[in-house]
Amino acid sequence: MADKFQYGGQAVIEGVMMRGRSSRSIAVRLPEGGIVVDNKPVGSITGKYPFLKWPLLRGLVALVESLVLGIEALNFSANKAMGEDEELSKTEVILTMGSAFALAIFLFVVLPTWGAHLLKTMVQGAFLQNLIEGVFRLTVFLLYVIIIGKLQDIKRVFKYHGAEHKVINAYEAGVELEVEKVQKFSTFHPRCGTSFLLIVLVMSIFLFAMLGHQVLWWRITSRVLLLPVLAGISYEVLKLSAKYMDNLLCRLLFWPGRWLQALTTEEPEDSQVEVAIAAIKSVMTESEEQVNA
Repeated sequence: MADKFQYGGQAVIEGVMMRGRSSRSIAVRLPEGGIVVDNKPVGSITGKYPFLKWPLLRGLVALVESLVLGIEALNFSANKAMGEDEELSKTEVILTMGSAFALAIFLFVVLPTWGAHLLKTMVQGAFLQNLIEGVFRLTVFLLYVIIIGKLQDIKRVFKYHGAEHKVINAYEAGVELEVEKVQKFSTFHPRCGTSFLLIVLVMSIFLFAMLGHQVLWWRITSRVLLLPVLAGISYEVLKLSAKYMDNLLCRLLFWPGRWLQALTTEEPEDSQVEVAIAAIKSVMTESEEQVNA
């Protein structure tokens, strides 16, 4: 396991996207039942600017690059799953990302911050106020996940999310990538983006508490400006904790993430695991394929 590449993935519409060393692959179940696999080389801006690999900076870069790849994968999967061939233009991708970012800022920054600000006369101390803000933010997030999880289309995405985790867990355990063997693994994975979001929510309480008392407009603005710092710190915590999963403290840190992942993953069907296997095999190197053959 120590010398194996750490693959990452994402559930998409009727499929899974996997990212390897130098390529990304999207596998989608077609309406007629077959599987289409799209493999493209991908690079990272860190190759051109090595300083972006520094701690704190690398987390922000990874987040932005993952968002771009994720939207591309969702667009591809939606078209294939629905039998369409059109793809979003770069302008449409930018507008989509901008709209999603604006909604996230409103739900997870403006709304919780405003709610906590209303209680400032009842709660004394910057830390307690930020603790309440953090609780509000976590509550909004949980309600959001629970509500969208009721939608049938999202339930299927959550199943593919579970399939993605099972396949990566099987690969990292050195098990042959066959549906029956992969199905025995857990839908939980410590490097999941869901766990990352939870770490972000928790770390925001401590980071924002350092800012002291603020007027509302600056309180909201400062949260937005500090998002890159927050993402960088949270990424380092996630990587460190995942590296030392045998440590009791790290296991305790990931326990809430395990619970949260239970909301965003479901036990996949064999056909969905088959799609996830197709995605990861497409980005595996020849030597890694031999290990898992």
